[in-house]
Amino acid sequence: MHVVFVEPGFPNNQREFVRALHAVGARVTAVGETPPERVGRETLARLAAYERVSSVTNEQALYKAVRRIQAREWVDRLEATVEAHILQAARVRAACTIPGTTERTAFLCRDKPAMKEALRAAGVPCARSTGATSAEEVREFADEVGLPLILKPRDSAGAAGTFKASTREELEQAIERCGVGRGVPTAVEEFVEGHEGFYDTITIEGGVVHDFAAHYFPNVLEAMRTRWISPQILVTNRINERSYDEVKELGRRVIAALGIGTSATHMEWFFGPKGLRFSEIGCRPPGVLVWDLYGAGNDLDLYVEWARAVVHGSTDAFASRSASTGMIALRPEGDGRIAGYEGRERIERSYADCILDACFPAPGTPTQPVEAGYMANAWVRMRHPDYDELRRILDDVGRTIRVRVD
Repeated sequence: MHVVFVEPGFPNNQREFVRALHAVGARVTAVGETPPERVGRETLARLAAYERVSSVTNEQALYKAVRRIQAREWVDRLEATVEAHILQAARVRAACTIPGTTERTAFLCRDKPAMKEALRAAGVPCARSTGATSAEEVREFADEVGLPLILKPRDSAGAAGTFKASTREELEQAIERCGVGRGVPTAVEEFVEGHEGFYDTITIEGGVVHDFAAHYFPNVLEAMRTRWISPQILVTNRINERSYDEVKELGRRVIAALGIGTSATHMEWFFGPKGLRFSEIGCRPPGVLVWDLYGAGNDLDLYVEWARAVVHGSTDAFASRSASTGMIALRPEGDGRIAGYEGRERIERSYADCILDACFPAPGTPTQPVEAGYMANAWVRMRHPDYDELRRILDDVGRTIRVRVD
């Protein structure tokens, strides 16, 4: 099978998808904007060819590159794994008659108001929502639904550009900051109270062949706005227990309603006073290297499992559920440059057997802002057979390590 893969060089783990496709026997051609010398020698050696374009989010440039490849040889699949590339890749697939995720599915997984409208029609419990391009539309929705509300870009990922408005004053501030008053397309949603987690899968022709559940502590919006918090992501190895049946059933209903075929998926959900509610889904892997956590806790190479799904349409591997895994982000005490770390040695001594890997930027490294994400500064990833014990350990890491700044 000949697979064209979009952007093999950035972010760094894109190289893992090329590795996996090559490992399962695919012939791989890549289209990317990264200069070849920065793609990496090992990755380039796994490619049959590399087409460089000005931007892979430029649909016309991507289309022309794929047409050039098709002029040389048959293309069986065109695959993209980054949120910002999914819709463009789907449109190029349609124009070049290549099978895979359809434009409709890609659009519904990218446009938040359209996504929720389609899922409400299918009976999936969602927050009330609308799309707005003016301040007046937002105010009218607030009058109808009430506060608090969430405002974010229609095609947002994670908490990027997301604002919560609990008062009329905060609503006006959010309207100004997100640009909807100037016509910027914006998703406006009822705020759903509750704990936030995610349910991720690899699907083959719409059927789930691998699935995983994880939890945010605290919820993403709070984590991305509050410096003193050391936020955690915990992957449970208890997903086969009955308590997760409702989440798994919700995920399968969403996958079916949106027409997701052979793909990775990343679905976020809330559970609170109103029960389980769908939040959003992408037909792509999760961010911040969460697949590495899934692999470490389940004795699997998720990149290879995805490649088997794409290339062979099957897999005979099973997740072991042998351990829970997790990561904790360690925020600098302020903006500036890293001066050093307190408590690091104690944590490394106490939990040496649990640590998968860690990142501690060298003294003198400029800090990154809180909203830059879970892996923007220091972080630690860990593994333990017991979920509750891992959560206790990660809490201890967060209380103990201090990132000092000059």
